[in-house]
Amino acid sequence: MEYLKWSSEERVATITIARPPANALSTGLIKELEAVLDQIEANDEVRVVLIHGEGKFFSAGADIKEFTTVKTGEGFAKLSGGGQDLFERMESFSKPIIAAIHGAALGGGLELAMACHIRLVTENAKLGLPELQLGLIPGFAGTQRLPRYVGTARAAEMMLTSEPITGLEAVQCGLANHAYNDDDLIENAYILARKIAKKSPVSVRAAIQLLGYTKTDQYYEGVKKEAQLFGEVFVSEDAKEGISAFLEKRQPDFKGK
Repeated sequence: MEYLKWSSEERVATITIARPPANALSTGLIKELEAVLDQIEANDEVRVVLIHGEGKFFSAGADIKEFTTVKTGEGFAKLSGGGQDLFERMESFSKPIIAAIHGAALGGGLELAMACHIRLVTENAKLGLPELQLGLIPGFAGTQRLPRYVGTARAAEMMLTSEPITGLEAVQCGLANHAYNDDDLIENAYILARKIAKKSPVSVRAAIQLLGYTKTDQYYEGVKKEAQLFGEVFVSEDAKEGISAFLEKRQPDFKGK
């Protein structure tokens, strides 16, 4: 593993995102996460999964530099679909997944966290979907999951302004379960994980499966449409300008093309 570390103790598997400095999500990291989930799913000793980031961030988003290697709308749509498939698998995973979020969970980082069953945050963490600031849109089902947690009005504001909310605000609007100070986050995450790990794996698995039935056909249609528009937006002139501005550390000048 190049980007992830994982271990298990007391029936809890801990996955650590270790891709400094921002723990950005790349295709390589996504493939590693798929492989780790395969191992955890086959391990009967593991009953709960805890995922967190090493260093200053949970994950500050997708790897923007990697985007510059993709040239077609179809290529971007395929990239989007791959991330969507992984996060869908996480949300329906047979073992509960807890995200312990500190620093920042932005863009793809927040989409990863929203695919987990439970989110714990530090009080001053930053959570948001800032893709429109780059002339892009979320592509890992963020446009569909965020409204489920915070409502359409709050989701619209977060996406259209690109402004993040704090961990405390995330708890208040239903995006996160609990907020802690920085020093207490991981300890409380393990307390919760061990509490769940004492429950029957059979009943836990059934409860997670039933939660999936709250999704509607419209949700799945929205996810498919997101991948399509993700590809179309990424080959626009505005997207090219937004990515260039991000990499050059300047303000973008969008022309609406």
